Amino acid sequence: MKYTIAVLPGDGIGPEVTTEGKHALDAIGQVFSHQFEFVEGLVGGIAIDETGIALPEETIEISRRADSVLFGAVGGPKWDDPSASVRPEDGIIGIRKALRLYANLRPVVAQKDLLKASPLKEENLIGVDFVVIRELTGGLYFAKPKKRWTNRNGRMAVDTLTYSEKEVRRILKVAYDLARTRRHRVASVDKFNVLESGRLWREIAIEMAAEYPDVETTHILVDACAMKLIQDPGSFDVIVTENMFGDILTDEASVLAGSMGLLPSASLGLKKVNKAGGGQFGLYEPIHGSAPDIAGKNAANPLGSILSAAMLLRLSFGLEQEAEHLEQAVARVISDGHRTPDIATAGDTVVTTTEMGKLVVDHVNNP
Repeated sequence: MKYTIAVLPGDGIGPEVTTEGKHALDAIGQVFSHQFEFVEGLVGGIAIDETGIALPEETIEISRRADSVLFGAVGGPKWDDPSASVRPEDGIIGIRKALRLYANLRPVVAQKDLLKASPLKEENLIGVDFVVIRELTGGLYFAKPKKRWTNRNGRMAVDTLTYSEKEVRRILKVAYDLARTRRHRVASVDKFNVLESGRLWREIAIEMAAEYPDVETTHILVDACAMKLIQDPGSFDVIVTENMFGDILTDEASVLAGSMGLLPSASLGLKKVNKAGGGQFGLYEPIHGSAPDIAGKNAANPLGSILSAAMLLRLSFGLEQEAEHLEQAVARVISDGHRTPDIATAGDTVVTTTEMGKLVVDHVNNP
């Protein structure tokens, strides 16, 4: 089977990690007789430099024509002027909107061989395996008015947090349906004691909980959830929340796994992949940023991108066996003691970005 994948490397370490994701997919293609065609597009700071905007129309069209998207990262000090009218982050926000990707899935697993890489106590990490589902196209990121102006009191700014019942129900359904394939527990996260949008969210979550009597539902405030992620992370199965809360909570959750460099993500929409056995069209990316401090040093952890490629195989292409094969290759590399600097502890074998990618490919080819 032939698949077309749009690759948007972006800035900083984005090109480095997506290159290793592509190598892993090529290896899977050879083992399982699939053909993956990669078509690259500009996004983020590099797109601003070359075209004046963070998301060229050509990149949108490349992505729409593809069967899925593999994304790197955007941003860096070069484009960090807060008064700039165009920012690299406009690229990732814009592509989510253009492709109507409303559900972001971020699995968090504390692997036994990496417990020492986390700053938390090892006994608090045993059995940690949950998924955060973040609503991706609403809330403060997209609602209007969103503007800046100056009046007699000085500089002013406004961002509006808006959610519709349709948006909330849609993302909660993703959470409940996923929970039915896991341990049948959903934690719905809001701020209903302060925000009107939070009260709407909780009302709808209570209604939907009644529609899924086989799933245990917990309603939790975002600040309490942030605390519980550290105190008792093993109690979570599926966490679902709005856009801004999900962005913050998943960065916090990355310390459970040991590093942001390990965590993949999938952003899914309503479009289906037009292939036999295909699933939902999606954009796949590691949750880390562009990490300009290590860009070009061959020191980035590519496993988040490689595991994002595994999610791509599973969720968009319906290739479960291939996804498991790639995930097992990553697990074997970790079990062998190979580490990039972000997850290395005393006694580990420290490897470069390209070396880590090659080790995964070797295990794909020789399981």
